[in-house]
Amino acid sequence: MTPELPPNDWPELQRGWVWLCGAGPGDPGLLTLHGLNALRQADVIVYDALVGEAILDWAPQAERIYAGKRGGKPSAKQRDISLRLVELARAGKRVLRLKGGDPFVFGRGGEEAQTLVQHGVPIRIVPGITAGIAGLAYAGIPVTHRDVNQSVTFVTGHDASGAAPTAVDWAGIARGSQVIVLYMGMKHIGQIAAQLIAAGRRPSEPVAVTTTATLDGQRTIETTLANCEADIAAAGLEPPAIICIGMAVALRQALDWQAQAAGEAPRDLDPLDRRRPAESA
Repeated sequence: MTPELPPNDWPELQRGWVWLCGAGPGDPGLLTLHGLNALRQADVIVYDALVGEAILDWAPQAERIYAGKRGGKPSAKQRDISLRLVELARAGKRVLRLKGGDPFVFGRGGEEAQTLVQHGVPIRIVPGITAGIAGLAYAGIPVTHRDVNQSVTFVTGHDASGAAPTAVDWAGIARGSQVIVLYMGMKHIGQIAAQLIAAGRRPSEPVAVTTTATLDGQRTIETTLANCEADIAAAGLEPPAIICIGMAVALRQALDWQAQAAGEAPRDLDPLDRRRPAESA
């Protein structure tokens, strides 16, 4: 059954339009109301690999077209996906391009939107909740905390070819960002960690790796920058994963709310060793 929307002046998805929408990191409850509104109106949904069936089932009237791209597996070419959106819109369809997370955060939404605009197709952007924030929150890791950081950097772990990104200034990030969040970084984590350590990050710096974030199968391991590659392999973790590097990871010892909901006690109420109440920060 499709959930009902609360009363509001909801926008209309018109024929010949494409809405590029973020479905969030996985948990259907993290889909926005604008996303639900789009699902209720779409004639066709072009969706990615990380969009779950539970969300797609909220649009029983819509045709589904799979356009998932997964590293190392046969995938649709980006050009073909973009031009397919143009074709569907020109056929008078109400088109929903549904992406995991947020379409403009390492989701190629900007490229697709630009193609549509260049071909005269009207668009609407519906932001989504990105895994680099929500996935870590579900693991009990705040990406910002006044006692830890005043900056956070979101960075992709591979470039368009699938290789470790050579255009990223890892030394600059190592020096300038207290917390680093890696998307799609598991394949090259050994190389990335080595570059960060060479630029001055401590080998013992805390690292957390969260897979299948926000879903029932979510797993998180805590490790260090020097050991993360070996520990990921030993744990048998598989992508998709979000990797967090920095002292924010230590806060999971107090804030692992899912473990606490299952009856476990916090491991450390003062993991930063501040020796004062949190409310006095």
